[in-house]
Amino acid sequence: MKKLITCCWVIACLHAQSQQKPHYTQYILNQYIVNPALTGIENYTDIKVSHRHQWAGLQDAPVTSYVTLHTPINKTDYRTTPTSFDMPGENPRGQRYWEEYTAAAPHHGVGLQVINDRTGPLNYFSAYGTYAYHLGISARTSLAAGFGAGITSVGLNTNKLDFGTVQVDPAVYNNGMINTLKPDFMAGLYLYSADYFIGFSAQQIIPQKLSFADNAVTTSNGKTIPHLFATAGYRFLLGEEFNLIPSVMVKYVNPLPTQLDINAKLQYRDVAWFGAGYRQDDGFAGMLGVNIGHRFNIGYSYDYTTSGLNIVSKGSHEIMVGFLLGNKYDDGCPRNVW
Repeated sequence: MKKLITCCWVIACLHAQSQQKPHYTQYILNQYIVNPALTGIENYTDIKVSHRHQWAGLQDAPVTSYVTLHTPINKTDYRTTPTSFDMPGENPRGQRYWEEYTAAAPHHGVGLQVINDRTGPLNYFSAYGTYAYHLGISARTSLAAGFGAGITSVGLNTNKLDFGTVQVDPAVYNNGMINTLKPDFMAGLYLYSADYFIGFSAQQIIPQKLSFADNAVTTSNGKTIPHLFATAGYRFLLGEEFNLIPSVMVKYVNPLPTQLDINAKLQYRDVAWFGAGYRQDDGFAGMLGVNIGHRFNIGYSYDYTTSGLNIVSKGSHEIMVGFLLGNKYDDGCPRNVW
């Protein structure tokens, strides 16, 4: 059984044209991880740390960890009027707040993403620097465009390979670790307002060929392929205490079928939230989180697998911790990504 699982991982990840970027159940809390156009979107430095264990219980299943950081440059639309601050007993994200919402002043943003994704014998490590420019295009609507450039290290731990009697390249079978560095690029657009957001992004824009042989990574068989993402969401104010934000993410990786993620997040004031999601042909998810003061937040999600993997999978766990540095006006939750 172990041999079968290992061979399946190698075949799926190296030679099949499959999704190579990780899944994120809590993408709504950190859309920056899939779209560099969100770089510097808020009035503070936003740091997120996340760890995801997918399909727990399945040997060598995907494990993803990342750290992201982004901050605005020359952003001048800080709230400065007395009515911009919290009023006792009033929801800081209630009706009055959204009525006073204005588009972003023109500004730049810079950021950093560091991601490690391990699946079986394969390990993908990526690091990107990102940049975005934000511009108000109407009184309440802004448009951002961004890109990211960095490197990806693809590694194969041959100590985890066991092919039994199958003949394989001795250089692959006997070498302890094979890896290489490849350049990587991504780009995106993000349209946002008080009530909605729409985003488009592409990762792994330039395909990179690779295979493992001759004590190195060569360019003959497998390859990385572009990943396309589209996101959209809308905010509904339910009374004065709650905001409901349904959202959707569409992923396209040729030649796989388009995959759809649907989520809904119900937020109580600027204090706590919970939500639910569905990933097409994979399963359902439950999510919850809390904002602790104006400097720290934490979110957790659990995915219940409904695909054929539910025979061996105990679901997927994802935890995210956020830090808000330089939160000058004490935003209890994000202004532009909710």
